[in-house]
Amino acid sequence: MSDFVPYPSGLRLAGRKVVVVGGGHVAQRRVPALIAAGADILLVSRAVTPSIEGLANEITIELREFTPADLDEAWYAIAATDDRETNAAVAAAAEERRIFCVRSDDAREASAWTPATGRHGTVTVAVLGDREPRQSATIRDEIMTALREGVITSTPDRTPGVVLVGGGPGSPDLVTIAARNALSSADVVVADRLAPRELLDELSPDTELIDVAKLPRGRSATQEFINEVIVERAKQGKRVVRFKGGDNFVFGRGYEEVIACRAAGVPVEVIPGLSSSISVPARAGIPVTHRGVTHEFSVISGHLPPGHAESLVNWSAVAQMQGTVVLLMAVQTAASIAAALVEHGRDPATPVAIVMDGTMPEERTVLTTLATIEADIAANDVRPPAIIVIGEVVAVAHPERFPRG
Repeated sequence: MSDFVPYPSGLRLAGRKVVVVGGGHVAQRRVPALIAAGADILLVSRAVTPSIEGLANEITIELREFTPADLDEAWYAIAATDDRETNAAVAAAAEERRIFCVRSDDAREASAWTPATGRHGTVTVAVLGDREPRQSATIRDEIMTALREGVITSTPDRTPGVVLVGGGPGSPDLVTIAARNALSSADVVVADRLAPRELLDELSPDTELIDVAKLPRGRSATQEFINEVIVERAKQGKRVVRFKGGDNFVFGRGYEEVIACRAAGVPVEVIPGLSSSISVPARAGIPVTHRGVTHEFSVISGHLPPGHAESLVNWSAVAQMQGTVVLLMAVQTAASIAAALVEHGRDPATPVAIVMDGTMPEERTVLTTLATIEADIAANDVRPPAIIVIGEVVAVAHPERFPRG
Protein backbone atom coordinates (compact mmCIF):
# COMPACT_ATOMS: atom_id res chain seq x y z
CA MET A 1 0.00 0.00 0.00
CA SER A 2 1.11 3.58 -0.66
CA ASP A 3 1.60 6.22 2.01
CA PHE A 4 -1.20 8.49 0.76
CA VAL A 5 -3.23 10.00 3.58
CA PRO A 6 -6.52 8.19 4.31
CA TYR A 7 -9.81 9.63 3.10
CA PRO A 8 -12.22 9.84 6.07
CA SER A 9 -15.79 8.69 5.60
CA GLY A 10 -18.67 7.65 7.84
CA LEU A 11 -19.99 4.20 6.94
CA ARG A 12 -23.72 3.51 7.26
CA LEU A 13 -23.73 -0.23 7.88
CA ALA A 14 -27.28 -0.80 9.08
CA GLY A 15 -28.64 -3.96 7.46
CA ARG A 16 -25.43 -4.51 5.50
CA LYS A 17 -23.23 -7.58 5.79
CA VAL A 18 -19.97 -7.14 7.69
CA VAL A 19 -17.52 -10.00 8.14
CA VAL A 20 -15.25 -10.26 11.17
CA VAL A 21 -12.57 -12.94 11.01
CA GLY A 22 -11.19 -13.78 14.44
CA GLY A 23 -12.82 -14.23 17.83
CA GLY A 24 -10.25 -12.82 20.24
CA HIS A 25 -9.96 -9.55 22.14
CA VAL A 26 -9.63 -7.35 19.05
CA ALA A 27 -12.92 -8.68 17.72
CA GLN A 28 -14.42 -8.31 21.20
CA ARG A 29 -13.66 -4.58 21.03
CA ARG A 30 -14.90 -4.09 17.46
CA VAL A 31 -18.12 -6.13 17.36
CA PRO A 32 -20.21 -4.08 19.86
CA ALA A 33 -19.76 -0.92 17.78
CA LEU A 34 -20.80 -2.81 14.66
CA ILE A 35 -23.89 -4.08 16.46
CA ALA A 36 -24.70 -0.52 17.51
CA ALA A 37 -24.37 0.52 13.86
CA GLY A 38 -26.99 -2.09 12.92
CA ALA A 39 -24.65 -4.22 10.79
CA ASP A 40 -25.53 -7.79 9.79
CA ILE A 41 -22.44 -9.43 11.27
CA LEU A 42 -20.87 -12.76 10.34
CA LEU A 43 -18.01 -13.71 12.67
CA VAL A 44 -15.78 -16.57 11.56
CA SER A 45 -13.21 -18.03 13.93
CA ARG A 46 -11.97 -21.36 15.23
CA ALA A 47 -12.58 -20.13 18.79
CA VAL A 48 -14.17 -17.11 20.44
CA THR A 49 -13.97 -15.38 23.80
CA PRO A 50 -16.81 -15.92 26.29
CA SER A 51 -18.00 -12.36 25.70
CA ILE A 52 -18.32 -12.94 21.97
CA GLU A 53 -20.05 -16.24 22.60
CA GLY A 54 -22.57 -14.28 24.63
CA LEU A 55 -23.42 -12.24 21.51
CA ALA A 56 -24.69 -15.30 19.64
CA ASN A 57 -28.26 -14.00 19.60
CA GLU A 58 -27.13 -10.73 17.99
CA ILE A 59 -24.60 -11.89 15.41
CA THR A 60 -23.90 -15.01 13.36
CA ILE A 61 -20.94 -16.98 14.71
CA GLU A 62 -19.38 -19.83 12.74
CA LEU A 63 -16.60 -21.80 14.46
CA ARG A 64 -14.40 -22.79 11.53
CA GLU A 65 -11.62 -21.62 9.22
CA PHE A 66 -12.11 -18.57 7.02
CA THR A 67 -12.90 -19.09 3.32
CA PRO A 68 -12.90 -16.32 0.69
CA ALA A 69 -16.56 -17.05 -0.05
CA ASP A 70 -17.39 -15.66 3.43
CA LEU A 71 -16.93 -12.20 1.94
CA ASP A 72 -19.50 -12.65 -0.82
CA GLU A 73 -22.11 -9.86 -0.61
CA ALA A 74 -20.20 -8.17 2.23
CA TRP A 75 -19.69 -4.41 2.48
CA TYR A 76 -16.90 -4.30 5.05
CA ALA A 77 -14.42 -6.73 6.59
CA ILE A 78 -12.18 -6.91 9.65
CA ALA A 79 -9.23 -9.31 9.77
CA ALA A 80 -8.64 -9.72 13.50
CA THR A 81 -6.89 -13.05 14.00
CA ASP A 82 -3.47 -13.61 15.57
CA ASP A 83 -2.31 -15.38 12.39
CA ARG A 84 -0.67 -13.14 9.79
CA GLU A 85 -1.35 -15.52 6.90
CA THR A 86 -5.06 -15.66 7.68
CA ASN A 87 -5.29 -11.89 7.93
CA ALA A 88 -3.47 -11.56 4.61
CA ALA A 89 -5.90 -14.02 3.02
CA VAL A 90 -8.87 -12.02 4.30
CA ALA A 91 -7.39 -8.78 2.97
CA ALA A 92 -6.65 -10.36 -0.41
CA ALA A 93 -10.16 -11.79 -0.74
CA ALA A 94 -11.62 -8.42 0.21
CA GLU A 95 -9.44 -6.63 -2.35
CA GLU A 96 -10.65 -8.99 -5.09
CA ARG A 97 -14.25 -8.16 -4.20
CA ARG A 98 -13.65 -4.41 -3.76
CA ILE A 99 -14.51 -4.57 -0.07
CA PHE A 100 -12.73 -2.30 2.36
CA CYS A 101 -10.83 -4.32 4.96
CA VAL A 102 -9.18 -3.50 8.29
CA ARG A 103 -6.21 -5.57 9.47
CA SER A 104 -5.47 -5.74 13.18
CA ASP A 105 -1.88 -6.88 12.66
CA ASP A 106 -0.60 -4.63 9.86
CA ALA A 107 -2.38 -1.38 9.04
CA ARG A 108 0.01 -0.76 6.16
CA GLU A 109 -1.48 -3.71 4.27
CA ALA A 110 -5.09 -2.77 4.96
CA SER A 111 -7.46 -0.82 2.73
CA ALA A 112 -9.15 0.81 5.74
CA TRP A 113 -8.20 1.88 9.24
CA THR A 114 -10.36 1.93 12.36
CA PRO A 115 -10.42 5.36 13.99
CA ALA A 116 -10.60 6.06 17.71
CA THR A 117 -14.21 7.14 18.16
CA GLY A 118 -16.43 8.79 20.74
CA ARG A 119 -19.94 10.23 20.89
CA HIS A 120 -21.20 13.44 22.41
CA GLY A 121 -24.89 14.08 21.94
CA THR A 122 -25.49 13.89 18.19
CA VAL A 123 -21.80 14.28 17.34
CA THR A 124 -19.48 11.39 16.48
CA VAL A 125 -15.76 12.08 16.85
CA ALA A 126 -13.36 9.89 14.86
CA VAL A 127 -9.57 10.32 14.94
CA LEU A 128 -6.96 8.64 12.73
CA GLY A 129 -3.43 9.08 14.03
CA ASP A 130 -1.44 7.72 11.04
CA ARG A 131 -1.38 4.10 12.26
CA GLU A 132 -0.69 5.21 15.85
CA PRO A 133 -3.65 3.89 17.92
CA ARG A 134 -2.48 5.43 21.19
CA GLN A 135 -2.06 8.82 19.57
CA SER A 136 -5.53 8.54 18.04
CA ALA A 137 -7.08 7.58 21.38
CA THR A 138 -5.31 10.38 23.25
CA ILE A 139 -6.47 13.05 20.82
CA ARG A 140 -9.99 11.57 20.77
CA ASP A 141 -10.11 11.74 24.57
CA GLU A 142 -8.95 15.36 24.59
CA ILE A 143 -11.63 16.32 22.08
CA MET A 144 -14.31 14.47 24.04
CA THR A 145 -13.26 16.18 27.27
CA ALA A 146 -13.40 19.58 25.56
CA LEU A 147 -16.89 18.83 24.24
CA ARG A 148 -18.16 17.67 27.63
CA GLU A 149 -16.70 20.70 29.40
CA GLY A 150 -18.01 23.14 26.82
CA VAL A 151 -14.56 24.22 25.59
CA ILE A 152 -15.70 23.01 22.18
CA THR A 153 -19.40 23.53 21.53
CA SER A 154 -21.68 21.32 19.48
CA THR A 155 -25.32 21.96 18.69
CA PRO A 156 -27.25 20.72 21.75
CA ASP A 157 -30.89 19.70 21.76
CA ARG A 158 -32.85 22.80 22.76
CA THR A 159 -36.34 21.36 22.36
CA PRO A 160 -38.69 23.06 24.85
CA GLY A 161 -39.71 20.87 27.76
CA VAL A 162 -38.38 19.45 31.01
CA VAL A 163 -35.40 17.15 31.51
CA LEU A 164 -35.09 15.51 34.94
CA VAL A 165 -31.37 14.98 35.54
CA GLY A 166 -29.89 12.86 38.32
CA GLY A 167 -26.56 14.36 39.31
CA GLY A 168 -25.18 11.39 41.21
CA PRO A 169 -23.83 11.34 44.78
CA GLY A 170 -21.98 14.66 44.70
CA SER A 171 -18.66 14.43 42.91
CA PRO A 172 -18.76 16.06 39.45
CA ASP A 173 -16.60 13.19 38.20
CA LEU A 174 -19.54 10.82 38.74
CA VAL A 175 -22.02 12.77 36.61
CA THR A 176 -23.02 10.99 33.41
CA ILE A 177 -22.23 12.33 29.95
CA ALA A 178 -25.96 12.57 29.28
CA ALA A 179 -26.34 14.79 32.34
CA ARG A 180 -23.58 17.12 31.18
CA ASN A 181 -25.14 17.31 27.72
CA ALA A 182 -28.49 18.22 29.24
CA LEU A 183 -26.97 20.99 31.36
CA SER A 184 -25.22 22.47 28.34
CA SER A 185 -28.55 22.59 26.49
CA ALA A 186 -30.57 24.26 29.26
CA ASP A 187 -32.27 27.64 29.16
CA VAL A 188 -33.24 27.18 32.82
CA VAL A 189 -31.63 25.00 35.51
CA VAL A 190 -33.67 24.24 38.64
CA ALA A 191 -31.12 22.86 41.11
CA ASP A 192 -31.11 21.62 44.68
CA ARG A 193 -28.19 21.74 47.09
CA LEU A 194 -27.22 18.08 46.62
CA ALA A 195 -26.65 18.35 42.87
CA PRO A 196 -22.90 18.59 42.04
CA ARG A 197 -22.46 22.30 42.67
CA GLU A 198 -19.22 22.73 40.71
CA LEU A 199 -21.10 22.08 37.47
CA LEU A 200 -23.26 25.16 37.98
CA ASP A 201 -20.18 27.30 37.32
CA GLU A 202 -20.00 25.77 33.83
CA LEU A 203 -23.46 26.98 32.81
CA SER A 204 -23.78 29.57 30.10
CA PRO A 205 -24.07 33.14 31.48
CA ASP A 206 -27.55 33.46 29.96
CA THR A 207 -28.85 30.28 31.64
CA GLU A 208 -31.37 31.07 34.38
CA LEU A 209 -30.54 29.32 37.67
CA ILE A 210 -33.34 28.70 40.15
CA ASP A 211 -32.36 27.55 43.65
CA VAL A 212 -34.77 24.99 45.14
CA ALA A 213 -32.62 23.77 48.03
CA LYS A 214 -34.22 21.77 50.80
CA LEU A 215 -32.27 22.27 54.01
CA PRO A 216 -32.68 19.73 56.83
CA ARG A 217 -34.76 21.39 59.55
CA GLY A 218 -34.32 24.68 57.65
CA ARG A 219 -35.47 26.65 54.64
CA SER A 220 -36.91 24.43 51.95
CA ALA A 221 -38.51 24.94 48.56
CA THR A 222 -41.81 23.11 48.50
CA GLN A 223 -42.37 20.37 45.97
CA GLU A 224 -45.43 22.25 44.75
CA PHE A 225 -43.27 25.29 43.97
CA ILE A 226 -40.76 23.13 42.09
CA ASN A 227 -43.53 21.53 40.03
CA GLU A 228 -44.99 24.93 39.22
CA VAL A 229 -41.72 26.55 38.17
CA ILE A 230 -40.56 23.77 35.85
CA VAL A 231 -43.97 23.66 34.15
CA GLU A 232 -44.21 27.46 33.90
CA ARG A 233 -40.77 27.88 32.31
CA ALA A 234 -41.36 24.99 29.90
CA LYS A 235 -44.66 26.54 28.78
CA GLN A 236 -42.69 29.71 27.99
CA GLY A 237 -40.90 27.66 25.34
CA LYS A 238 -37.77 27.05 27.38
CA ARG A 239 -35.72 23.92 27.92
CA VAL A 240 -35.74 23.28 31.66
CA VAL A 241 -33.28 20.99 33.42
CA ARG A 242 -34.34 19.87 36.89
CA PHE A 243 -30.93 19.05 38.39
CA LYS A 244 -30.85 17.09 41.62
CA GLY A 245 -28.47 14.88 43.56
CA GLY A 246 -28.47 11.10 43.34
CA ASP A 247 -31.10 9.46 41.16
CA ASN A 248 -34.41 11.16 40.35
CA PHE A 249 -36.54 8.23 41.43
CA VAL A 250 -34.77 7.10 44.62
CA PHE A 251 -36.44 9.27 47.28
CA GLY A 252 -36.00 12.22 44.96
CA ARG A 253 -39.71 12.86 44.33
CA GLY A 254 -38.85 12.90 40.67
CA TYR A 255 -41.97 11.08 39.57
CA GLU A 256 -44.13 13.77 41.15
CA GLU A 257 -42.46 16.14 38.70
CA VAL A 258 -43.17 13.74 35.83
CA ILE A 259 -46.84 13.64 36.83
CA ALA A 260 -47.00 17.45 37.03
CA CYS A 261 -45.46 17.83 33.57
CA ARG A 262 -47.76 15.27 31.99
CA ALA A 263 -50.82 16.84 33.58
CA ALA A 264 -49.79 20.19 32.07
CA GLY A 265 -49.04 18.70 28.66
CA VAL A 266 -45.31 19.49 28.96
CA PRO A 267 -42.81 17.08 27.33
CA VAL A 268 -40.60 15.46 29.96
CA GLU A 269 -37.65 13.07 29.80
CA VAL A 270 -35.50 11.44 32.46
CA ILE A 271 -31.72 11.09 32.71
CA PRO A 272 -30.98 8.79 35.67
CA GLY A 273 -28.08 9.42 38.00
CA LEU A 274 -25.98 7.17 40.19
CA SER A 275 -27.94 6.50 43.37
CA SER A 276 -26.06 7.57 46.47
CA SER A 277 -27.50 4.53 48.25
CA ILE A 278 -25.12 2.29 46.31
CA SER A 279 -22.39 4.57 44.96
CA VAL A 280 -21.48 6.25 48.26
CA PRO A 281 -20.87 2.99 50.15
CA ALA A 282 -18.98 1.67 47.13
CA ARG A 283 -16.75 4.75 46.99
CA ALA A 284 -16.13 4.35 50.74
CA GLY A 285 -15.05 0.75 50.16
CA ILE A 286 -18.19 -0.92 51.51
CA PRO A 287 -20.10 -3.42 49.35
CA VAL A 288 -23.86 -3.55 49.89
CA THR A 289 -23.77 -7.28 49.07
CA HIS A 290 -21.08 -9.93 49.48
CA ARG A 291 -21.09 -13.62 48.62
CA GLY A 292 -21.79 -15.77 51.64
CA VAL A 293 -22.72 -12.76 53.76
CA THR A 294 -25.90 -11.24 52.37
CA HIS A 295 -28.30 -12.07 49.56
CA GLU A 296 -30.27 -8.86 49.71
CA PHE A 297 -30.11 -5.20 50.58
CA SER A 298 -32.85 -2.72 51.39
CA VAL A 299 -32.79 1.02 50.74
CA ILE A 300 -35.00 2.87 53.20
CA SER A 301 -35.86 6.52 53.70
CA GLY A 302 -35.25 7.43 57.32
CA HIS A 303 -36.88 10.85 57.25
CA LEU A 304 -39.65 9.55 59.54
CA PRO A 305 -38.87 7.61 62.75
CA PRO A 306 -40.41 4.24 63.62
CA GLY A 307 -43.88 4.67 65.07
CA HIS A 308 -44.61 7.86 63.14
CA ALA A 309 -48.20 7.97 61.96
CA GLU A 310 -47.12 8.56 58.34
CA SER A 311 -44.32 5.97 58.25
CA LEU A 312 -44.78 3.24 55.61
CA VAL A 313 -41.86 1.06 56.79
CA ASN A 314 -42.44 -2.27 58.54
CA TRP A 315 -39.44 -2.07 60.86
CA SER A 316 -40.25 -5.44 62.43
CA ALA A 317 -39.93 -7.11 59.00
CA VAL A 318 -36.73 -5.17 58.25
CA ALA A 319 -35.20 -6.37 61.52
CA GLN A 320 -35.95 -10.00 60.65
CA MET A 321 -34.06 -9.80 57.35
CA GLN A 322 -30.46 -11.00 57.17
CA GLY A 323 -29.19 -8.52 54.60
CA THR A 324 -27.86 -5.00 54.40
CA VAL A 325 -29.96 -1.99 55.31
CA VAL A 326 -29.04 1.32 53.66
CA LEU A 327 -30.61 4.39 55.21
CA LEU A 328 -30.98 7.75 53.46
CA MET A 329 -32.02 10.98 55.19
CA ALA A 330 -31.69 9.25 58.57
CA VAL A 331 -29.15 11.20 60.64
CA GLN A 332 -31.86 12.68 62.87
CA THR A 333 -33.75 9.38 63.22
CA ALA A 334 -30.83 6.93 63.32
CA ALA A 335 -31.01 6.30 67.07
CA SER A 336 -34.74 5.49 67.04
CA ILE A 337 -34.33 3.30 63.96
CA ALA A 338 -31.48 1.39 65.61
CA ALA A 339 -33.59 0.91 68.74
CA ALA A 340 -36.48 -0.42 66.67
CA LEU A 341 -34.24 -2.89 64.82
CA VAL A 342 -32.80 -4.18 68.10
CA GLU A 343 -36.25 -4.38 69.68
CA HIS A 344 -37.44 -6.58 66.82
CA GLY A 345 -34.47 -8.94 66.86
CA ARG A 346 -31.41 -7.42 65.23
CA ASP A 347 -28.19 -7.98 67.19
CA PRO A 348 -27.13 -4.79 69.04
CA ALA A 349 -23.55 -5.51 67.93
CA THR A 350 -24.52 -5.30 64.24
CA PRO A 351 -21.85 -3.21 62.45
CA VAL A 352 -22.83 0.21 61.13
CA ALA A 353 -20.99 2.66 58.87
CA ILE A 354 -22.03 6.28 58.51
CA VAL A 355 -20.55 7.91 55.39
CA MET A 356 -20.78 11.70 55.39
CA ASP A 357 -20.35 13.89 52.30
CA GLY A 358 -19.85 10.77 50.21
CA THR A 359 -17.60 11.10 47.11
CA MET A 360 -16.68 14.66 48.11
CA PRO A 361 -13.23 15.86 49.27
CA GLU A 362 -14.50 16.16 52.87
CA GLU A 363 -15.87 12.60 52.94
CA ARG A 364 -15.43 10.75 56.23
CA THR A 365 -16.76 7.52 57.69
CA VAL A 366 -17.79 6.78 61.27
CA LEU A 367 -17.85 3.11 62.30
CA THR A 368 -20.25 2.12 65.05
CA THR A 369 -22.92 -0.44 65.98
CA LEU A 370 -26.66 -0.41 66.49
CA ALA A 371 -26.05 -0.24 70.24
CA THR A 372 -23.68 2.74 70.11
CA ILE A 373 -24.90 4.71 67.09
CA GLU A 374 -26.58 7.48 69.08
CA ALA A 375 -23.49 8.24 71.15
CA ASP A 376 -21.15 8.01 68.15
CA ILE A 377 -23.29 10.37 66.07
CA ALA A 378 -23.06 12.95 68.83
CA ALA A 379 -19.35 12.38 69.51
CA ASN A 380 -18.41 12.67 65.83
CA ASP A 381 -20.70 15.61 65.01
CA VAL A 382 -22.42 13.63 62.24
CA ARG A 383 -24.50 15.86 59.98
CA PRO A 384 -26.40 15.41 56.71
CA PRO A 385 -25.87 14.46 54.00
CA ALA A 386 -24.91 10.99 55.17
CA ILE A 387 -25.55 7.42 54.11
CA ILE A 388 -25.94 4.85 56.89
CA VAL A 389 -25.05 1.22 56.10
CA ILE A 390 -26.17 -1.47 58.56
CA GLY A 391 -25.06 -5.08 58.33
CA GLU A 392 -22.23 -7.58 58.15
CA VAL A 393 -20.90 -6.05 54.92
CA VAL A 394 -19.46 -3.31 57.12
CA ALA A 395 -17.42 -5.96 58.95
CA VAL A 396 -16.29 -7.37 55.59
CA ALA A 397 -14.98 -3.92 54.65
CA HIS A 398 -13.50 -3.19 58.11
CA PRO A 399 -12.30 -6.42 59.72
CA GLU A 400 -9.86 -4.43 61.83
CA ARG A 401 -12.80 -2.79 63.58
CA PHE A 402 -15.21 -5.75 63.52
CA PRO A 403 -13.17 -8.97 63.75
CA ARG A 404 -15.12 -12.12 63.01
CA GLY A 405 -14.14 -15.65 64.00
